Amino acid sequence: MEEYLDFVTIDFWTMVFTWLNFIILFLLLRHFLFKPVNRILSKRAEEIENTYKIAETAQQDAELAREKYENRLNEAKTEADGIIQSAVSRARERSDSIISEAQENARHISEKSQKQIELDRQNAMKEARQDIAGMAVDVAEKLISERLDSSADEKLIESIIDQI
Repeated sequence: MEEYLDFVTIDFWTMVFTWLNFIILFLLLRHFLFKPVNRILSKRAEEIENTYKIAETAQQDAELAREKYENRLNEAKTEADGIIQSAVSRARERSDSIISEAQENARHISEKSQKQIELDRQNAMKEARQDIAGMAVDVAEKLISERLDSSADEKLIESIIDQI
């Protein structure tokens, strides 16, 4: 067993050298491996963070652009509604104007027709009076020229009236 105890024994100087080797190895690894790896990792973390910031900014810009687009769309709809309302209003005004002109023309034509009818009626009445006056003169002439008795006068008047 003694053979085995040589392997199991603790040697102070071996332990010191082992710890020195461990510390030197740790310092070397730290200097040549951990620092560059940490730098690479921190750069990568910065890049990822910048990418997130850029993505967030792009998302905010897209949201602003969408809001502007929606506002413009709403303004365009409002403007289109206004144009349509204006066109409808002008069309109504124009149709009202046309209708009122037509009514005015119809009234004017009706008045003119009424005046013409009245003139024609007056002219017809004048002609009728003249005709009646002429007939009365004819009847009077016949009565005077034939001067018969009263029964003959009545027959003559009736025949003249029948002729009319």
